Amino acid sequence: MTKYEEELHGWLSRERLWQDLEGKTVMVTGASGMVGKCLTDLFMMRRRIRVIAVSRNERRARERFSAWRGDARFRYVSCDVNSAIPECGPVDYIIHGASHTHPRLYAGDPIGTIAANVFGTRNLLDYGISHGMRRFCFVSSVEIYGENRGDRERFDESYMGYLDCNTLRAGYPESKRLGESLCSAYREAYGTEYVIPRLSRVYGPTMLESDSKAVSQFIRRAAKGENIVLKSDGTPRYSYTFVTDAAAGIVWTLAVGRPGEAYNVVDQESDMTLGELAERLAHIAGSRVVFERPEETERKGYSAATKALMSGDKLARIGWKARVHMEEGLFHTVEQLKNNGFQTAGE
Repeated sequence: MTKYEEELHGWLSRERLWQDLEGKTVMVTGASGMVGKCLTDLFMMRRRIRVIAVSRNERRARERFSAWRGDARFRYVSCDVNSAIPECGPVDYIIHGASHTHPRLYAGDPIGTIAANVFGTRNLLDYGISHGMRRFCFVSSVEIYGENRGDRERFDESYMGYLDCNTLRAGYPESKRLGESLCSAYREAYGTEYVIPRLSRVYGPTMLESDSKAVSQFIRRAAKGENIVLKSDGTPRYSYTFVTDAAAGIVWTLAVGRPGEAYNVVDQESDMTLGELAERLAHIAGSRVVFERPEETERKGYSAATKALMSGDKLARIGWKARVHMEEGLFHTVEQLKNNGFQTAGE
């Protein structure tokens, strides 16, 4: 059993997490992405939950969900959430995780980045309202906090830092902010119940070959035994969370969180600078850290934040706590990818 599978089983034993979800239907958008794949596995392994997995890339989905093919509880729907949602039947919960999540996509498809978080969110809210939805879960991000103004060590859920909205890169955090506001507007207009998990930077063995985030590039190179390429001075300091903990944090927010509230999903024991992260992975790989200038398209998609540490106190107060910390998570991610390879189906 891999560490990934072991951790899924660990979360499956937390009965508080599942008591309101048993026998229900959950729609997961962005289902074939790093976190969406983990969410789908988690729900399907619980056995008494029906899953509607939604993504744009049918070829990737066939590869990612081969284990669930033929299971009556699993249904895959290929669609772009920015268009009308096709008829999928009644749904109890919707988890909207379809979004561009790494620099090359932010820069290469800036309009699509914004659309999924705004138009996609509206389309899914409308679908849920007309199909018996109990609760909507909008998966947000540490990015909404912007740059630390120097007045806080960690971002709690009430913090709001500086964002220059007149930049290409701002499309992602600004549209996440607007997606959150749209949920609030639907609550006021239609009484829609929603919750918002805000994820830190996530890593784990369900990452895709195409993922251009720094942590993903470092892990990919470490798994191949290559030198770790650092494309900055390495000083930005961020919070990280292992993918099974991130997925469980989303489910915990969905099942236990108070309606209308946002919750940071973060392992506070996994804060690290990019330089420290590169050195840690070079040690695991038996390689070294080298420096390289980023490509222009990639550079345009980089976050400007130099310190983005999150407080996980609010989610901890309702019972969630990370199980896998950085050193262990990085080691097992590299080992699993080294042994099993990467998911390579295109975007």
